Amino acid sequence: MTAVTAHEPEGKHQSKKAAASGWIGSALEYYDFFIYATASALIFPQIFFPKGNATTAIVASLATYGVGYVARPIGAFVLGHLGDTHGRKKVLLACMFLMGFSTIGVGLLPTYEQVGLLAPVLLVLLRLVQGFAVAGEISGASSMILEHAPFGRRGFYSSFTLQGVQAGQILAAAVFLPLAHYMPAEQFNVWGWRIPFLLSFVVIIAGYIIRRKVDETPAFKDEDQRSAVAHSPIVDAFKYSTPNMTRVVCMALMNVIPVVATIFGAAYAVQPAYGIGFAKDVYLWIPVVGNIVAVVVIPYVGNLSDKIGRKPPMIVGSLLSGLLAFAYLYAISIHSVPIAFVISILMWGIVYQGYNAVFPSFYPELFPTRTRVTAMAIAQNIGTAITAMLPALFTAVAPPGAANIWLTVGGLAFAITIIAALAAFSARETYRVHMDELGKADAHPVDKTEYDAARAAAFAH
Repeated sequence: MTAVTAHEPEGKHQSKKAAASGWIGSALEYYDFFIYATASALIFPQIFFPKGNATTAIVASLATYGVGYVARPIGAFVLGHLGDTHGRKKVLLACMFLMGFSTIGVGLLPTYEQVGLLAPVLLVLLRLVQGFAVAGEISGASSMILEHAPFGRRGFYSSFTLQGVQAGQILAAAVFLPLAHYMPAEQFNVWGWRIPFLLSFVVIIAGYIIRRKVDETPAFKDEDQRSAVAHSPIVDAFKYSTPNMTRVVCMALMNVIPVVATIFGAAYAVQPAYGIGFAKDVYLWIPVVGNIVAVVVIPYVGNLSDKIGRKPPMIVGSLLSGLLAFAYLYAISIHSVPIAFVISILMWGIVYQGYNAVFPSFYPELFPTRTRVTAMAIAQNIGTAITAMLPALFTAVAPPGAANIWLTVGGLAFAITIIAALAAFSARETYRVHMDELGKADAHPVDKTEYDAARAAAFAH
């Protein structure tokens, strides 16, 4: 049996640096994504598109948000390859600079009145860069943290990647929403909306200071590993890891829960055509409160996965959040704002974290070091891209005026979470497997006594 200490990270210092690096990078990426999503709905239709047809301008503006998802699979191939051939640190720095400077670029763009059609063209190009960059962030950060983490604590440390995601969205709301609410509309439309985009420069500096101090991971630097680095990680990933990549695609469909909570659910509750009539400001608070709760819950769930395994919280979180989707949509259908709000927070802020907090350790643990970033990036971004189409699907099968909308959409959402749970159930458990055994077809859990001793030593140091 492999020795417990073989190829494990040396010391806690780099583990903490790697976790901080993943946290700040994910916070930056999703701060940028959230302010873009908000601006594309609130302000971009008025300043980047012709004023003749308001509906066309809104649709076009929201389409620029969706364009980011088109670039994500491309970014997964390119950045995944970079992460597996040149190192996790390099790909994370590349992702951070691409995302940060493209976001700053949006804040500096001329308007339609100033340059005509060049304005929306430049907006789309920068959005493509954003989508390209975000494709490598979570897979690269998760791999970096996982490979630095002490044995027996990989789930806890890796969960900070997703805590950064939630924190970035809170930060974005804290900056953007007060500006939109308190600034005079004319000033906000002219220059106030640019402030959140330009503030990305501060996060880039902080992220660079942290990320440049993190060493490349022991697993990647290992001489035996370096000599075995795949010349074509993409080919090797599909050749040797297709079953696990398929599982990750299916598990990544769990993004259906945020879709139900904040996109379709909000449209169902707020849009006049559906006739529910909830106040819009209620739904501005759902992502804010949900993310605040998630920030608190995530590290506890990550730590739990180090004790009981990755699969139980993934499966339970998937199925329970799918069931709660019924309750949430039903609460909307009966016009109950308090019940809908509480259930959405329970569904998304708490139960969903059984999946959300664990996948940053579970996904990369399913793949060998030599193709880890590539395989995870491609599979996860394909799954996420599929969920980006779900709001349109839900609206098509449950349009305004349809009967039992809550039952139809809730049933579809629950079916998708069942697929994710089955994919997790079919995967092998990974939490007791050593770094040098991860991703191997013949890997087996270590003896429980040996595992407990190693975990106790990890906590002691």
